[in-house]
Amino acid sequence: MMAQVQKNNDRLNLAPKKFNMWLFILTSFMFFAAISSGFIVYSGSKGHGLNVIMPDAFKYSTITIILSSVTLFLAQRAAKGLQFGKQRMFLWLTFLLGVAFFVIQIYAWYILAYKMGIHLTDPNASRSFVYIFTGMHLLHIIAAILLLLNTLWGAYKNIPQVRNLFKMEMTSIFWHFLGIIWIYLYVFLLLNQN
Repeated sequence: MMAQVQKNNDRLNLAPKKFNMWLFILTSFMFFAAISSGFIVYSGSKGHGLNVIMPDAFKYSTITIILSSVTLFLAQRAAKGLQFGKQRMFLWLTFLLGVAFFVIQIYAWYILAYKMGIHLTDPNASRSFVYIFTGMHLLHIIAAILLLLNTLWGAYKNIPQVRNLFKMEMTSIFWHFLGIIWIYLYVFLLLNQN
């Protein structure tokens, strides 16, 4: 009886945090929609097109973030099945893929800046938007990696299963959202590269 009351209290205490996560996701979505609109308006005027082929590194980072979503899904499924060893293994794989995504994005910036001569302060602001899109996404990725590390830390501690599953759910919501946003940004940039 007491355990059931504690479980219900945990669920009640965690509900506002989930609402805050959805609120943050909504505002992030609106932010990326706003800068996409700004790009469309600016690049629509004569001579302001992107006129650059996106580096292949963006393609590899897209594959990496898709794989990380798969490993996080497997971690969440393992947590629900009380397979904590598998949960930790898939969380570590997700973490490594998240770091790989971050490194590949930085490498893409290197290619843009030093091999293609496209800088953040480019006279054609359409090209600057590439850095804005990817830079803001990378800030979100840093937050997601920190959230993932918190979830991983919780997987090693003896926390109640309700909290373990809650951490997994919160991390999954945010991580998958960032995967969807990246795919959107990548396709958006590909469609506007010429």
